[in-house]
Amino acid sequence: MAETPLSATEMVAAFRAGELSPVEAARDTLDRIAEVDHTVNAFCLVDEGSALEAARASEARWQAGTPAGPLDGVPVSIKDMFLTRGWPTLRGSRTVDPGQKWDADAPVVARLKEGGAVPVGKTTLPELAWKGVTDNPLTGVTRNPWDTSTTAGGSSGGSAAAVALGMAPISVGSDGGGSVRIPGAFTGTFAMKPTYGVIPLFPASPFGTLSHAGPMTWTVDDAARLMDVIARPDSRDWSALPPPVRPFTEAIGDGVAGLRIAFSPDFGYVKVDPEVAAAVARAVEAFTELGAHVEQVDPPITDPIDAFKVLWYSAAAMSLSGVAPEKHGLMDAGLREIAAAGAAYTAADYLEATAVRMDLGVKMGAFHDTYDLLLTPTLPIPAFTAGQEVPDGWNDPRWMSWTPFTYPFNMTQQPAATVPCGFTSAGLPIGLQVIGARHADARVMAACQAFATARSWYGKRPSPEAATA
Repeated sequence: MAETPLSATEMVAAFRAGELSPVEAARDTLDRIAEVDHTVNAFCLVDEGSALEAARASEARWQAGTPAGPLDGVPVSIKDMFLTRGWPTLRGSRTVDPGQKWDADAPVVARLKEGGAVPVGKTTLPELAWKGVTDNPLTGVTRNPWDTSTTAGGSSGGSAAAVALGMAPISVGSDGGGSVRIPGAFTGTFAMKPTYGVIPLFPASPFGTLSHAGPMTWTVDDAARLMDVIARPDSRDWSALPPPVRPFTEAIGDGVAGLRIAFSPDFGYVKVDPEVAAAVARAVEAFTELGAHVEQVDPPITDPIDAFKVLWYSAAAMSLSGVAPEKHGLMDAGLREIAAAGAAYTAADYLEATAVRMDLGVKMGAFHDTYDLLLTPTLPIPAFTAGQEVPDGWNDPRWMSWTPFTYPFNMTQQPAATVPCGFTSAGLPIGLQVIGARHADARVMAACQAFATARSWYGKRPSPEAATA
């Protein structure tokens, strides 16, 4: 096994040069999973046979000089929210029958396979992806590779932990309130929630148009490659947008010179951990150095948490309505609690929450008439104890109370990414969030690439030796 895991971009270059074969890359990945996954519990399914079969097919294409795309031969993991032909999609729930027929690929999975990527397995999530940490009654607790006593975040926590430890360089997650950005920030990885509709979904998420699919990678370059593969329409998603007119792998080199960038350290109402605040403030300085015009200013919004809860809890209630009542006792207690709250809301409550959402979108649209990008902390706190929904002594029992910077942009459907920007004194990663106007996905990624190049954290990974200790 290679001491330092390769990025997807490095792998493809090695395939092209004949220095590495897709079969060797797949075996290295499978070996790494076998060696370190027991420390973090990132995978709920690993399929060595199908991975090696796909790798051999990729190897043949590379030998013939006909790779299928920019990720041909690259090992990938897939969050267990996405249908995958031949693999159960249990969504972290004991109420889903694994023995049923699994004969469809979700759009992201179909595009990855068409592009020659090598799926190695499925990653863990909280039950039905309902919260911002990753534990469930089916597969247990997923841990942070930087400190396994802490959470990897969620709901795409398994994907983030897998990427951080090099158990496949890329993954696909979903984000309904921060679910790729939260674990990205906690694990020191790159993650992005694109504009809603850029990546098609099927079946539709129970959380409706709050939920987006998104790339989770070690580098921005890798995320651009992944976006070029999966950001393509699929006829099963009527809300999908047309494909981007320019490849992301080209657009990420645009930089930030001349852009008007707003920096909001706390939205005017969020209490931020001092170490997080200091690291983010230092990170923002890089954008001035890179030629952008940066101004400290808060967006003209108030916390939409009450409206978000109405939308989120109502969706949870709808999700549980399809589960036989006698099986509810098998489910996460917190999920049952929010579903009960959601069932008590009226249609008027839902429409009022939707009106708040629409107003938020109007205000942020006007804000981006002035500012090309908005920078914030991704999260106001570092990772906390694994297996808990909130930190010890927290004043609110629900996860959205400590994610005030993420869920507003699910409500507005804007692109938002997290890029690593430092570490706490305890060695836990800190994330910088980069937000753009709707449809400005390439600009967000270019800003993240410019920052990552100027202040690279790529050289510092969590140690497999520490993870196995």
